[in-house]
Amino acid sequence: MTTASRPLAPLAGLLLASLLTPALLQAQTGAPIAPAPVDPTIAHALQQVSADHIRATIEKLVTFNNRSTLSSMETDLPPNTGVSAAADWIESEFKRISADCGNCLEVKRDDFIEPPQPGPASRILKPTKLTNVYAILRGSDPAQAARKVLVTGHYDSRNSDNFNTHDPAPGANDDASGVAVSIECARVLSKLKFPSSIVFVAVAGEEQGLNGSRHLAKLAKSEGWQLEAVLNNDIVGGDTTPGETMQDKTAVRVFSEGVPGNATLDQLHAIQTLGAENDSPSRELARAVSDIGATYFTATPHRVAEGTAPGRARSNLVHVEPGFHPVLIFRRDRYLRGGDHTSFNLEGFPAVRITEWRENFNHQHQNIRVENGIQYGDLLQYVDFNYVANVARLNAATLATLASAPGSPQDVHVLTAALDNNTELTWTAPAGMPANATYEIVWRNTEDPTWTMSLNAGSATSIKLPISKDNVVFGVRSVSQAGHRSMAVLPTPSRPMRNFAQPQTPPKS
Repeated sequence: MTTASRPLAPLAGLLLASLLTPALLQAQTGAPIAPAPVDPTIAHALQQVSADHIRATIEKLVTFNNRSTLSSMETDLPPNTGVSAAADWIESEFKRISADCGNCLEVKRDDFIEPPQPGPASRILKPTKLTNVYAILRGSDPAQAARKVLVTGHYDSRNSDNFNTHDPAPGANDDASGVAVSIECARVLSKLKFPSSIVFVAVAGEEQGLNGSRHLAKLAKSEGWQLEAVLNNDIVGGDTTPGETMQDKTAVRVFSEGVPGNATLDQLHAIQTLGAENDSPSRELARAVSDIGATYFTATPHRVAEGTAPGRARSNLVHVEPGFHPVLIFRRDRYLRGGDHTSFNLEGFPAVRITEWRENFNHQHQNIRVENGIQYGDLLQYVDFNYVANVARLNAATLATLASAPGSPQDVHVLTAALDNNTELTWTAPAGMPANATYEIVWRNTEDPTWTMSLNAGSATSIKLPISKDNVVFGVRSVSQAGHRSMAVLPTPSRPMRNFAQPQTPPKS
């Protein structure tokens, strides 16, 4: 039996008397979580996502012939080829988008020299110039503008030989498709204003060991970025190979780490004791992507009201593949592979990888050739631009929702001073919490992948529920007046954790 099907005792009379706000009195029992309301402004932005624009971006990136990171050090490349030329073009695209919105974007280059890698498996043999390109859409609320969400893809490519910088390495799917998502999100979201900031990124050096993203993540850490979410899009082209029957164009995978990669030994002990292996910040980000997908992507295309003038509205179709949806994969990444989100994970930032449902390895890291009737190479002909557009819509919806939501609640605790069958939660407001925003308690059975039940806590910052903290997993999230939900935060015990490395004597029964 799921949590949603279990009857809950009425909360009236069981809530702390001092916490009986009107909102709590109206919601006397938890209810199954329903999708958040559609934001017409966000829905309109999703309508502007264009498969044609995405195709033009990918086609342009392919024209640079070989975008190997190592090509930045070559002096004999034909004009307008190589990774440096690609970086210059991406920068010009961000600047063009910025000009269209009244210079609303701060376009920046993160240039650095990557030193040679040691060891026999080195993929960088000499000091090599790398360039990350990014654009920041600053938040409009001074109290929340420091908060950031980020979308990225890597613009470098390779063929069968890591050190081959001259022969074609089109990288249409890996990862011009992810860069196209980042640029398209910048194009459609830069026309809007959000309380907090959005960063649109294209990184280099992924194929040589996540070098570009590692440098940018460390830069973000050293500069104190309040980076709340990173969406890494890598191989999102929806490979379209003739005869392929197992590709699913309605699904996109969202990978997330369970245990934070930067966790200390004490934190690992606490995670193990609390059973929190499935509730890292990155996993809560993945759940937020799923939650937002339920709002904007339904089994059939739906219509939303779009305000066109004061007092007037009309309906417009949200052009999404029927049934398109994110699928949560509770792993950091695929077997034998890695991605740029891991660089941000290791610096303590919530980050996920977004990838097509079924990859075709004949079209990754391959020289262009035909063998035994099989075409090899990461060619433009295998990219489904409508699929990439749907991935871009999912990214744009997630970025816009999280940038519109209040910050996540802070100092979220569950009181554990007494042995009882209740749950008492406390938290504090995030910086810049709007006066009209509220809090929502969410929970799920320990075996469930996503939040299933919720209760509106109004403006209160503590609550007592007649549900055993031992039987479910709780979270607390902030909700804007328009219904934008923050990522949920797992509560930690309010009293200092004991040394869980030592055997503990259980309390007497």
